[in-house]
Amino acid sequence: MPALVLLGAQWGDEGKGKATDLLGGSVDYVVRYQGGNNAGHTVVVGGEKYALHLLPSGILSPGCTPVIGNGVVVDPTVLFAELDGLAARGVDTSRLLVSGNAHLITPYHQTLDKVTERFLGKRRIGTTGRGIGPAYADKINRQGIRVQDLFDESILHQKVEAALDHKNQILAKLYNRRAIAAEQIVAELLGHAERLRGHVADTALILNQALDEDKVVLFEGGQGTLLDVDHGTYPFVTSSSPTAGGACTGSGVGPTRIGRVIGILKAYTTRVGAGPFPTELHDEDGEALRRIGGEFGVTTGRDRRCGWFDAVIARYAVRINGLTDFFLTKLDVLTGWERIPVCVAYEIDGRRVTELPYSQSDFHHARPVYEYLPGWSEDISAARSFDELPKNAQAYVLALQDLSGAPISAIGVGPGREETIEITSFL
Repeated sequence: MPALVLLGAQWGDEGKGKATDLLGGSVDYVVRYQGGNNAGHTVVVGGEKYALHLLPSGILSPGCTPVIGNGVVVDPTVLFAELDGLAARGVDTSRLLVSGNAHLITPYHQTLDKVTERFLGKRRIGTTGRGIGPAYADKINRQGIRVQDLFDESILHQKVEAALDHKNQILAKLYNRRAIAAEQIVAELLGHAERLRGHVADTALILNQALDEDKVVLFEGGQGTLLDVDHGTYPFVTSSSPTAGGACTGSGVGPTRIGRVIGILKAYTTRVGAGPFPTELHDEDGEALRRIGGEFGVTTGRDRRCGWFDAVIARYAVRINGLTDFFLTKLDVLTGWERIPVCVAYEIDGRRVTELPYSQSDFHHARPVYEYLPGWSEDISAARSFDELPKNAQAYVLALQDLSGAPISAIGVGPGREETIEITSFL
């Protein structure tokens, strides 16, 4: 059985957790392949809401093995707090596997993240301040601390000292902050070693062996396509690759083993943090989308910026990820509008543009070109087949499918696991 990738097709927060959870009962492994606890998934099971930040959504599915791959950056304190919170609610967390090659977020990464954002002022990126970017920077600079380093105190001490030789100079001389003692960091990290040891494994080997045995492996991306460090709205992006290619490097599974790439697409558009957003609304419609959709960050609690559906972005996601199909979420949020605008193109300096501009300056100046579709007033939360949707809701879905360039295989009509219309089978 080929592997599947499930990822965000916009700026994140599209509802990936629900989609992964729906598949969780049919797959053997669910793998987070990038990001850290700057991403969040909300999953509703039996009326119970679960907010996941670092853990794969598959941890809520009995019999499914959740995996944190080598491409993730891990804050051990956050990881254990999340595990403890789930265990207190009766969720079995013993199956979790963590790659020994995943990099660790340390207290000095968090300190640098926060002081750098404050220093940038109006030029800040809008990070969560959780140390994700500095941890990835250390990884690329070959100064990172990996999970496996926790089990060799001598190596751990050497690596922390080497990292702080440079960082303490920055903290003291640039930001007027107190230097951080290496011994304090080492002691804190070693305090996590024994508990983490039971979860650490060669996850790349395990996943490839699972695929050899025809097991079903689902790769779950954090954030979204437009936040990819290479293919997103740089520099207002995350520090990793949530696009489909990142699933390979972040897990150790080759691209020829991936047979399906599913993009999660919200029926409108949101984003958190700074950066361009052509369809953003600053009016009553924007406030209504935020209120009805509950558009507040799972991890940060920040208000999400809200806007109408952007087909240009959807088409870009199809191209960059090689998407085979879409899962459209939160269609129910649009109930009650008399007509619904859909962005079909941009206007940039008097030119009509139908593809995402590669130029950062052009994208900043892009203005949406809208087409208007008739809305619906009927409650759609009880619909379990496409034919049960109001005619105008059906027409909206079909228009989005045509404009986006990939078939829509499922539709979310409410937050619950069961509030989903499955048009074609995921597996």
